[in-house]
This record gives sequence, structure tokens and C-alpha cells, in this order.
Amino acid sequence: MTSDASVDLSAFVKTYDVRGLVGSQLTPEIVEAFGAAFADEIGPSTLGDAGIVVGHDMRDSSPEFAAAFARGATARGANVTLLGLCSTDETYFASGSMNAPAAMFTASHNPATYNGIKFSRAGAQGISLDTGLASIRDRASAYLGAGAIEPVAEPGAVTPFDALESYAAYLRSLVDLSTIRPITIVVDAGNGMGGLTVPAVLETAAGLPALPITIVPLYFELDGTFPNHEANPLEPKNLVDLQKAVVEHGADLGLAFDGDADRCFVVDENGDAVTPSAVAAIVAVREIARVRAASPTEGINVIHNLITSRAVPEAIEAAGATPVRTRVGHSLIKDEMKSTGAIFGGEHSAHYYFRDFWGADNGMLAALHVLAEFGGGDAPLSELTNRYTPYAASGEINSVVDDVPAAYARIVDAYTGVGDFDELDGLTVSGSFDDGEFWWFNVRPSNTEPLLRLNAEAATPAGMERVRDAVLALIRA
Repeated sequence: MTSDASVDLSAFVKTYDVRGLVGSQLTPEIVEAFGAAFADEIGPSTLGDAGIVVGHDMRDSSPEFAAAFARGATARGANVTLLGLCSTDETYFASGSMNAPAAMFTASHNPATYNGIKFSRAGAQGISLDTGLASIRDRASAYLGAGAIEPVAEPGAVTPFDALESYAAYLRSLVDLSTIRPITIVVDAGNGMGGLTVPAVLETAAGLPALPITIVPLYFELDGTFPNHEANPLEPKNLVDLQKAVVEHGADLGLAFDGDADRCFVVDENGDAVTPSAVAAIVAVREIARVRAASPTEGINVIHNLITSRAVPEAIEAAGATPVRTRVGHSLIKDEMKSTGAIFGGEHSAHYYFRDFWGADNGMLAALHVLAEFGGGDAPLSELTNRYTPYAASGEINSVVDDVPAAYARIVDAYTGVGDFDELDGLTVSGSFDDGEFWWFNVRPSNTEPLLRLNAEAATPAGMERVRDAVLALIRA
């Protein structure tokens, strides 16, 4: 290992993960230092037989990085279980079922020039800057500055393990699809890890019984250069191929996965995108009913972040559970799942968290719930999802702003006395028009860029547009 002390790790160690450019920010030497640092942070003496679980996606740099990470971790005395190619939620499964800390090499939906690391403590518990990632960063910096990783007397060993079959079987055990009506779905894997996990979970590639589901595959070939479109379904342009295919094939619905397949987006039979809030509400109601049937007197909490639709907490309350409103953020939601004992959590970004999945997020599991709910009835998906989409939402609108504090101050001045203020995460303002129609909006500064993020909702499209345009004018003044 050569000295690489000039690299500023803080430039690409983000709030919840590591995410940087391959070659300039992330190199095998830097990744090896992260492996040693993670082993030191966890403490090899506290690890079980599995040691640290390491998985990687299909990006060209990922196998080399996973191997480099293993070198660093084993040098410091940790055993490593190498999963090889897998989705991020498959890594969470291994971390949870083996009760082992984990590292997943992926840059999720980012372009091919990026890669990164998602860390978990044992039991798939998240790690953020506030809960250990800063320490891992600083330990790695120290190794890079010294130019060497000092090996311990008894280095760890590396053991390969394929978790795909047990992962698929576990998900099937949580949601029974064997009795649904025959359905046809189009799945866009975006050349990401969904191309591996979808055939295992929804078809028979993992040796499981066939389901009454016909899949029309789009871009199942694993290719980290993303030759067809970016594996980021949050961007509408990346859903176009799926939407067209659903209509052309007369399919019942479509699913789109991001690059590491931990997020899933849904389109209905008309090719229209289903909001993640509607998916969250559907899954929440199903999970509440399941837990209530097994434990009639249990107090049930369900998490939603503060920019999901107002319909989500309404659905949770109507189903007899308590909605828990949180800030936006991956590791934060995981921590809230644990501290509140919540059975489910939903975010606007299509991350869905399950108590039965160690509090971690799993887009595939959310998809299974949608398929079960749809396949257990006779209505089209649009009719089902429209029940949970009674209001008009803007979606997240990002604005580049030269002076973020000044724009924030303009909003505060304009809405003081007009609406109720809430600063749980950024600024949320809620109120009603003269005719009684409700509205709310949230403005959050980006942690890493000169951006303000706006989300707005109202009871009608006209009301939402009125609020959206007024706040955007203040942001961009």
C-alpha cells in the first residue's frame, strides 16, 4: 500500500455512505484502507464466524474493490464472507440473518463513473457520520497517511458464500403469492442487480416453485455501464421504456429497480407512474392488518418521512396504527425503526423498511406486497392506487440557489402568519386557503450542494400549483 495522504476522504464520505469517482477518489488502495478501518471500528474480537459480509454490484470496479476491502479487513484480523454479485438488500439479508456487519460496493443509481460503499453494523443496522462513519473515515485517512496497514499477528480468512437462494426463499416466506390471479408484469432492471434478484424471487432461478406471474424482462443483462438508461427510476425519463412496454404488452403493471435493486418503482396498466407514497400506504395497511391479526392488542407504529403524502398517515391511522413522522434519511429511518419498534417505514424516495427485514429497506419486498394486494383482487392497479392518491403533489423540485440562507429567509418572511411552521427537517409550512382547502410545502437545503429541495401538496392540482409556484418564485428570486 502506497501513501495517499493527499486524498480528502471527506469530499466523498457522505452522510450515510461513501460515494465517489472511480480512479480519482476511489482506488483499490483507498478501499483497502476503508476495509482496515471498518474492521478496527467494529472490532474483530466481537465478530462471529461470518466476520464482515461483503457484497458488490455489477459495476466494472466493484469486484476489485470488494477484494481490496477484504485485504484490508483481514489484515486487521477480521474474517470476511464474500457474497459476490448481489443487491444491496441481499447484503442486508446476509447481515441480518448472520448477525454480521456488512459492506456493499455500489453507487446505487449514480452513473457508471461512480462507485461507493454502504456500511451496516450487525443485524443490518445503519451507519451514518454520526454513528461511526466519521470514525471509519478518520481511521482510513490515518492508514493512507502512514502508507501502510499494520497487519495483526493472526489475520482473518476470506470465505465465499452465495446468499441468493436463501434470500429469495426468505422473501417468499414473508408474502405469499401462490394464490394470486395470473398476472403479467414488465420489469425494467436497468442493467442493474434486479436482473439477478427478480428471476430468483419472482421466477424459479433460485429453485423456488413457479408463481402465477408472467414477466416481460427489460434490460436484465448485468452491465455497469448502463447502456440503455441510468438505473435511476426517480427520474421520469428513465421510466419511459417501462411505461411504453407495459402498454404495448397489455401488462397489468410494471416494476423498475435502481442499480443496486434496493428501491422499486411501480407503473400501472396505463403506463402511469404510481407515487411511492401510494405504495407506502398500500404496504402499511397490509402490514398493519397482518400484525393486528397475529397480535390484536399490540400497539403498532408505522414510520413515514415528512415529505410523503398526507394520505400516508391518514391511511395508517384509518388502519388502526400510529403514524410516526420523521426526517428524511436512510440510516436515520433505520434508527427510528429500531427505537420505535415500527413494523414498517416508507419514504418518498421509494425506500421501504420492514421490521421483518431487520428494520432495513427492501424494494423487492415492497413489490411483493403490491403484487399480492393487486393479485388478490380483480380491479386494475390504477383503481387500487387511486384510492391512496387523493391529493396533488409536486414531487421533489431542486433549485440551484446562489445564497441558500437568503432564499430560506424570503420564504420565512413571506409565510410568517400565513401558515404553521415546523422545522423538524428544513422548513415545513402548512395552512389552508380561504375555501378551506389544505396545503403544505417543505423546503430542505441539500447537505452537499447549493440546492433547495421543494415538495408541495394540496387537496387539488390547482391548489398545489398555486403553492408550488409561489414558493419557487421566492426560492429563485
